[in-house]
Amino acid sequence: MIALLLVVLILSPMIARAEAVSEPRSSQPQQVRTGPLTIEEVLARIELTHPLLQATGVERMKARAKILKALGAWEPTLKNITEVERYETWNLTTSPFLPNIQTGGFNDTKLEIGHPWGFRIHGGIRNGLGDRINQSVIAIIPDLQLFYPQQQIILGGSFQLLRGLIINEENAEFQQAELAGPLAEVKVAQKRQDLYLAGAIQYWDWQVAVKQAEVQRQALRVAEERYAQIEGQAKAGKVSPLDVVEQGQEVQRRKQAAIAAQRKVELEQYKLSLFLWENGEPVTPRPEWAPEFQGETPLPTEEEIAAYKAQAKEDRPEVRALYIEAKMKDIDLKLAKNKLLPKLILEGGPTEGATDWIVGVGYRTGLHFEMPLFQREGRGKVMAAEVGLSQLALKQQYTEQQVTYDVDNWISAIVRARDRVRAATESYRLAKELEAGEIKRFDLGLSSILFVNLRQRNVVDTAYQLYRAQADYAVARGGLLWAIGALSKPVADAVMAKYGNPLTAAGINGYKQAGRD
Repeated sequence: MIALLLVVLILSPMIARAEAVSEPRSSQPQQVRTGPLTIEEVLARIELTHPLLQATGVERMKARAKILKALGAWEPTLKNITEVERYETWNLTTSPFLPNIQTGGFNDTKLEIGHPWGFRIHGGIRNGLGDRINQSVIAIIPDLQLFYPQQQIILGGSFQLLRGLIINEENAEFQQAELAGPLAEVKVAQKRQDLYLAGAIQYWDWQVAVKQAEVQRQALRVAEERYAQIEGQAKAGKVSPLDVVEQGQEVQRRKQAAIAAQRKVELEQYKLSLFLWENGEPVTPRPEWAPEFQGETPLPTEEEIAAYKAQAKEDRPEVRALYIEAKMKDIDLKLAKNKLLPKLILEGGPTEGATDWIVGVGYRTGLHFEMPLFQREGRGKVMAAEVGLSQLALKQQYTEQQVTYDVDNWISAIVRARDRVRAATESYRLAKELEAGEIKRFDLGLSSILFVNLRQRNVVDTAYQLYRAQADYAVARGGLLWAIGALSKPVADAVMAKYGNPLTAAGINGYKQAGRD
């Protein structure tokens, strides 16, 4: 018994804490907020602190890494090579029983440099070594001697005269790596655009939920007041007891609706908090931060719509990404056509064999020619590159039409949402009139509480339809900005400065900073 009592005493605080409703997470500056949460602030906080936008900024560093990797093909390289060989000399006058075995070699220290156009050069110093040097007969190097006969200046290189001249695998990789930077900016713009639109939609959904919860709570208060009034009248014998039951049931029905509406608010505010970050944690907005819906704005003219479509073809990240991809495929096509040329390489330099060098052969030159008879590899690469460009051209044509369709679609959404707002506003006005008239008839004894409740439910429903239409109108206006590519650009620095430091914004993550790379 005593053990059971101890368990109850220990668990009771935990149970109490579990039943308590958790407070929304918000920092101290947010708790003292006096103004409403605006859509401008939502977009600014996405640009300043959103983790997904910051993560996409890493694409910029990946692009720089690709450039560094491509530049490694022509990295100046310091080489030090030591080569020693044992060799035997003999002739007809030399006894086979007395072989003349010698040791010779060299040590090379040279710097090798490549160039994107397809040639490589190297230069340095060669020092001879071995027991041949101390004999009476010394192999004197005839080419580019330095300070003594066994020391030589070495120069060499190779040049690709046809295939590989200017256009080659290394240079193509470097050119495509340079396009990775613009492509990274497109990816950041794409992520920004998606986050801005998703944040705006969630913002308006949260606002609708807050307004609907307010309407449900107001309807519940009215029903409770009416219940108290009818209960008093029933005790005085003025109304039927069934009216008390009817109103009691209405109170419970509206209480359920109010609880569901509150749950909807909590759901939407938690979802919106994923777009509002501060100090590394999401900030949950409070219901009192919800602003009022804005009014109508003028519709764009035909000239403005045409300008929007032209702007969409320039600014939408989807179109910009295709242009960059087309440049990359064009590089592939040039490289493939270069493969159709014969291979003609001119090369020269010091002899590589230690034995050849020690007996006096200093430099070598050569011309290497090679050409496949049927050019199957080259023709296959050209065909694949041309097919890829054809596919991309069709995809680009479709995407450009799609972005113009998006402009028309969101303008249509604006028009229809505006018409819905007007119709819902009039419907709400008429519902309020019906409610007021039904309450007046009930007070005169010409109606029942059932009809009063039905009129009030109608008011709640029409209010929700009005809020939903107003939210859809706001979303449609934001969707038009998305369609023309305006949301792919960050908000102004003056706006971001109100809510944080633009220099440390998540949207600029990955930019090259002083002292890096």
